Order: sequence, then C-alpha cells, then structure tokens
Amino acid sequence: MKFFSKYILPVLFGLIIYTTIRLMNDTVSGTLFWKRVWYTNAIEITTVIFTSYLTFYLLGRLLNWFNRKNGPTPVPKSIFSEFGIVLLVCLVLNNALITPMVALTDNGLQWSDLVMINILPTLYILLVFTIYRSRYYLKAYVNNKLLLEKITTDKLETELKFLKAQYHPHFLFNALNTIYFQMDENTEAAKKTVEQFSALLRYQLYDQQQTVPVSREFEYMDHFIQLQRIRASDKLNLEVRIDPALTNQEIYPLLLLPLVENAFKYVGGAYHLQICAKEKEGHLQFTVKNSTLASLPPQKESGIGLENLRRRLALLYPNQHELKTTKQGDEFHASLLVKLKPHEN
Repeated sequence: MKFFSKYILPVLFGLIIYTTIRLMNDTVSGTLFWKRVWYTNAIEITTVIFTSYLTFYLLGRLLNWFNRKNGPTPVPKSIFSEFGIVLLVCLVLNNALITPMVALTDNGLQWSDLVMINILPTLYILLVFTIYRSRYYLKAYVNNKLLLEKITTDKLETELKFLKAQYHPHFLFNALNTIYFQMDENTEAAKKTVEQFSALLRYQLYDQQQTVPVSREFEYMDHFIQLQRIRASDKLNLEVRIDPALTNQEIYPLLLLPLVENAFKYVGGAYHLQICAKEKEGHLQFTVKNSTLASLPPQKESGIGLENLRRRLALLYPNQHELKTTKQGDEFHASLLVKLKPHEN
C-alpha cells in the first residue's frame, strides 16, 4: 500500500491532471492533443508527473507537520490554515513548473491556459488533501473512542473490585464471630461451621470474574443460611422457596446475599423470614421478607450492604435490573429483578 501511494499514485494523479487540462484546452481551441507531435506530449506529461511527485512529497511533509502541530482534534481555525498552506504550495509549484512549460510549447501561454493550470490541479490536490486529512481524523476518533472505552472498563473493574473488597470484611467478621462462640460450646459444630465457611470463601475467591449458574448462587446462599441459623433464635421461622426452573441460567455472583444478610440482621417480632426465588420471563425475581420489632430502630433501606449492592447492579446490569426495598407494617420487603443470561454449553 505504501509503495502504491508513494510511486504509483503520483503517476496516475499526474496523468489525470494532464488529460483533464488537455481535454478542456482542446474543447476551447478545437484541437486534438493526441494528434500533436509525440515529443511535445512527452515533455508535458513528464513535467506534470514530476510536479505531481513533488506535490505528493510536500503534501506528505505538510500532513506530518499538521499532525504534530494541531493534533488529532480538528479545530476550525487550524483546518482553514491547513487548506490555505496547501493551496499556496500548490499554486507555487504549478506556476514554477507547469506554467513555463506551457509557455514554451504550442502557441505560448494564454489566459485560458493560466486559469486551467492554477484551478484544475489545485482542486484535485485539495480533494486528495481532504481525503487524507479526513482519514487521519477518523482514525484518531476511533482510537480515542477505544481508549475511552478501555479507561471506562478499567475504572469499572477497579470499582467492582473495591466494592467486593468492601463487602468481604463485613461477611468475614460475622462468620468468624459465629465460629468463636461455637468453640466454647460445641467443638464438632464449630468444625462443621468451619467447613461451611471454607466453602463460602472458595466461592468468593475463585468465582468472581464471570457469571455462574444461578444454582451455584443458591448453593452459596444455603451455606450462608446454615451459618446464620446457628446464631439465630430458636423462634426463627424460616421459609425458603426456590423455583425448580432456576438451574443453569447465568448470573453474576454475590448479588443475592446482601438481601438475605440484611434480613437476618434485622429479623425480629414474629421472627418470620421468607426467601423466594422464581423465574419470570427470562428474569430472576428474588424476594426477601422479614418481620421486625416495632420497638427497635427501623430497618435501614440503605447502608454499606444495600448501597454496595445497588452500585454493583448498576455496573453489572445497567438498565437490566430493578431493586426495591419497602417497609409494610411490621415487615420489611426487599425485591430484586435481574435479567438472566442463558447457559452456554
């Protein structure tokens, strides 16, 4: 491609300019240039091609200079100045090389010759310059868009990692606190809790970067529930309903747990806690309801857990999720609706 633009294109460009000028001149004068003496045409063609080579060489140098000076972002003032410089260079070359050649051939230099020599090649050169400059600006625009997308992606990944790191210490504190109290009361139960805790950690540490089958998310949630039941009151009435249709659909991990954890944290009163998950038109509808004590401070609808969840949902499921938290009488309701991704075999 470089060979063509450097050696072949100037020749074709020169031939086009020469043919256009001669055809227009012959139309005015009524002559036929191909019937002239051959060496006259040869001199003219050679001169025009040489001028074309020199023009393309200077045009390339000017383009490099414009790129360094004005950068990849077009500014009206710089665009006009660039066209002015190219126009001036074109006129100087045409009048320095082609005009003397025309004056020494045929019947000398006519006003019509001078007009065509300055207008036609200049229009062609400005057209070529416009194409080259537009291609440069388009390439710069695409590169800037790709760079911006990369920066945005890196920023989102960094933010997601921060949100996960913010969530993990909160969970670790609760789980370790449970094991601590079990050690004095029931060593075997503590060992079992450690096993469940290890399973939870493996899921958190190794399954964070991509979506996972929704069944694995429920399995993780079940381990967490078992840990929480150890700490919960014997009066706790827990109801868990999982739709059998939810199996291999894909979901990002650790989105359901904040709602379950929040419910265990604030459950009181009748000590009723209900967890329900079902498939609804390609979405996961996950609801958590828990009773509360009227005498206690109202359950928070925001906080590090839920705010963390809202931010992660905004990053992972933009315009593909809905999270609602409401207080209805002595019950707190949390509902999450996210789009499921079909399982890829």
